[in-house]
Amino acid sequence: MESYSLAFKKSVAKDLRSIPNKDVKRILKRIDLLRENPRSEGSIKLSGQERYRVRQGVYRIVYEIQDAELIVFIVKIAHRNEVYKSS
Repeated sequence: MESYSLAFKKSVAKDLRSIPNKDVKRILKRIDLLRENPRSEGSIKLSGQERYRVRQGVYRIVYEIQDAELIVFIVKIAHRNEVYKSS
């Protein structure tokens, strides 16, 4: 299986600034694991959207998978209370 490449929405950098440093490291490790298997155990497809989410502690990583181009597009990273509010 080929490895996917990662792409980030511009607003993700802003999302990461509001998260403590120790948690950012864990989140980035989790994102890196998505390169090998974006539909891994723990990833859940969001209803009504072509997006998935994966948990990392109290944070959620929302992403889209573009299989034709082998790209995992990270859309949003936020605390579980905030992640599903309008983006």
